[in-house]
Amino acid sequence: MKVLDLTLPTPQHNLACEEALIQWCEEDGYEDEILRFWEPREHFAVLGYSGKVNSELNLISCQDLCVPVLRRCSGGGTVLQGPGCLNYALILRIPDREALKGITETNAFIMQRLKNALEPILGPGIEIQGFSDLVLGRLKFSGNAQYRKRRFLLFHGTFLLRFDISLMEKLLPVPPKQPPYRQNRSHGEFLTNLNLPAHAIKERLKQAWGAADELKDLPVDAIERLVRERYAKEEWNAKF
Repeated sequence: MKVLDLTLPTPQHNLACEEALIQWCEEDGYEDEILRFWEPREHFAVLGYSGKVNSELNLISCQDLCVPVLRRCSGGGTVLQGPGCLNYALILRIPDREALKGITETNAFIMQRLKNALEPILGPGIEIQGFSDLVLGRLKFSGNAQYRKRRFLLFHGTFLLRFDISLMEKLLPVPPKQPPYRQNRSHGEFLTNLNLPAHAIKERLKQAWGAADELKDLPVDAIERLVRERYAKEEWNAKF
């Protein structure tokens, strides 16, 4: 597995990069699996593929604070990102593992590996909740989602390290659809920061997935095309 530790200049480019990587593997014949890390430099809201702009975020507040509202290719709920978050993405080859044959199996397999990877630095209290959340003491510190093609899948997520959770209270309502363990708690009551340096998480994930060699090539043209045609366009970001 190759590792790519790269933060591109804009949120749109970073979201486009993950879709470009899976297209590169699926359609253009790149065969290595990939583990990518990136750390946002500015705040932005991200809807899941079918997320609803008018119900899953406080759009006027986002506009007042100049927080862009974007949409990703994977499913899941709306999140707020920014400084203090660490993002990771896995591009995995589906036929290589029976555990990746379906959405439920993939969630279980990858979340367990993430849990096992982090226990040496966070302790034995990590739990997997709501299919793709990681929690400590009933407080969520990581949410995850996936996007599947025929031969490869993208599984990506965010770790809260030193994020301003109070800003989330202003920009995101409590979601109407939520896992039972949330119990309608506010973001401030439900989320927690790990208060760890990013490199500590990165090293544990690289070891867990056997990602040692640096990815030197990048589908730059595909990233720029996806930004132009999708991630920088209102037609995509506000489509639902």
